Amino acid sequence: MSALDLVTHYWPALAAGVVGGLLPRGADSAHADGDDHDGHGDDHHDGHGDDHHAGDDHHHGEAHESAGYTPWQRFGLGLIAALTVLGVQWLWPSDAPAAAAEASGEWSSLLNVLIGLPFVGAAAVLFMPRQMLSVLRGFTLAVLGAGFLASLWLLSVPMTDGWHFQSIKEWIPSLGIRWHVAIDGISLWLVLLTTFIAPIAAYASFGSIKSRIKELCFCLLFLQGAMLGAFVALDLFLFFLFWELMLVPMFVMIGIWGGVEKIKAAIKLFVYTMAGSMLMLAGIVYLVWANQKLTGAYTFDYLALSRVVLPRSTQMLCFWAFSIAFFIKVPMWPVHTWLPDAHVQAPTGGSVILAAVMLKIGTYAYLRFSMGLFPGPASSLAANLAGIAILGGVIYGALVAWKQSDVKRLVAYSSVAHLGYVMLGLFGVTPAGIQGAVLQMVNHGVSTGALFLLVGVIYDRRHTRQVSEFGGLAKVMPVYATLFLIVTFASIGVPGTNGFIGEFMIITATYVSERLGVFSGIHTVGAAAGVILAAVYMLSVVQKMFFGPLTNPKNRHLPDITPREGLALAPLILMIFVIGLFPGIFLDRMKESVLSTYNQFKVVSGQAILFADERNAKLLPEDTFSPAFMKGAPVLRSGEGAAGAGDDGEARLEPAAGGKLAARAGEAAR
Repeated sequence: MSALDLVTHYWPALAAGVVGGLLPRGADSAHADGDDHDGHGDDHHDGHGDDHHAGDDHHHGEAHESAGYTPWQRFGLGLIAALTVLGVQWLWPSDAPAAAAEASGEWSSLLNVLIGLPFVGAAAVLFMPRQMLSVLRGFTLAVLGAGFLASLWLLSVPMTDGWHFQSIKEWIPSLGIRWHVAIDGISLWLVLLTTFIAPIAAYASFGSIKSRIKELCFCLLFLQGAMLGAFVALDLFLFFLFWELMLVPMFVMIGIWGGVEKIKAAIKLFVYTMAGSMLMLAGIVYLVWANQKLTGAYTFDYLALSRVVLPRSTQMLCFWAFSIAFFIKVPMWPVHTWLPDAHVQAPTGGSVILAAVMLKIGTYAYLRFSMGLFPGPASSLAANLAGIAILGGVIYGALVAWKQSDVKRLVAYSSVAHLGYVMLGLFGVTPAGIQGAVLQMVNHGVSTGALFLLVGVIYDRRHTRQVSEFGGLAKVMPVYATLFLIVTFASIGVPGTNGFIGEFMIITATYVSERLGVFSGIHTVGAAAGVILAAVYMLSVVQKMFFGPLTNPKNRHLPDITPREGLALAPLILMIFVIGLFPGIFLDRMKESVLSTYNQFKVVSGQAILFADERNAKLLPEDTFSPAFMKGAPVLRSGEGAAGAGDDGEARLEPAAGGKLAARAGEAAR
């Protein structure tokens, strides 16, 4: 390709880079931009004396510079704009057959690198002198940035049916525990969301947190590795390990750098999560034991355990053991009360990661494990759970958010409402509903992450989040008001923004859902009412904060968005419009995986109804599942069942290529 062809093909990205780099900046609103002056959250005000207190005059005593963005900041903005446009060009659906891309191959160790890189980085931080603050911050951002760039390799392979970038290693053979990681079109976007959000959250944290930087860097990197591991683990022991590891750094981040009631919030997070974890662990152990009785071999592999059909009553108990743990993480009513406290007390970077990524592990885990391992109960309880998602999530979350006087607590309750839509899409079990739910997971991560950053911006200037303290801010902070309004439109689902397409797909899929039966119309009306309530509470807070008279004298000289803050927000603002205007590039890559998940759920739930009884666990035939799904599953070398064990009485496992899809079970499911 000649130089002229390169320019012709990539001119949109080049133009976006130039425009982003030349973004004008008013001299009167530029603010000193050192690491010690800019902030995004309330991390340095906790009332316990162990953090750096800045006081109410933190910003008022700083000198304002006449210069705008520095050359490096302009380069960063231009690079973000160029990469965004280039990403849209790269991901745009083409007419080339998917099989052509198979020649590119899949590096089976890529997921190992993505998980291991932040863990290795966290270990390296422990050996760095804590006095080298710039080195610690730079190293952490470099590791997280390298992880994001490496994760883009996942987009080089089309997400056809089955698992991709699969890596399997024996770990504890005597217990059938393996290192088994892989992605499909569903987990792909959640992995990319994690690697995309983490550098932004770290960059925001470094602007406001001034104490214990070494510990902060360790927590950020360790948390990144645990979250990625949870999204790609296909061994239940491995998934549980990463699930628990996530809790530790978030507990520390809230407990050390949180607000006035940080200890209470951290303990509440720990107690709720651990209670759910113990239930899930009990369900995992029983499922593994039941499989061992049927096959003569221990295994924690998700693919192998998908074949186990427990007795009906036990199946229901295990479904609730798994699902309650996931509902706590989402969270769903009535196990949601830990979330507002955690969000309000967490530092801004912690709130961003918690809302954008950690909550999605609950929704993803329900889709992958609760629906995958126990399709019978998931199908029979769908209408009831959908009702809880609407009344206890969408409606209740919106009404409580409407009455909040603390803007950060309002955003926290809005998460309960928005994730109610995600769970509604999963409970309805339709291809469009599942696609909309997965897309809405990404949408919520982008828009709510941006909202928490914006809340941190205003708190940094006024050290209060009370809506009554503001009013008329658009007159003194026009750029901030514009960005807040854009993110508000995304949050309430205005067409053209990322929030619209996901909610639209979920609501329309709810109406046609067979699983919801005669209640589908009622559920649809409730979901539509939630959209109206979202507009009410979000536009209400916008009107109170940004419009009307500027009555509070403390707000008259507030500085507008600084270059550091603009650089942190720019990728999220761009993604709001990229997803909103080009949703096809995201939906196309998850389409085959979603269809496969839907078809398997329909088939296996039908087979489970035929096989299940009240007394004995049974094993579904291998050909109930598609070959692509069973690729990498452990099987007995000598045949199925305990009678198929080896001569020494010990069952041996090896990867299986998979079987044939049993179409006959589709009739039973219907």
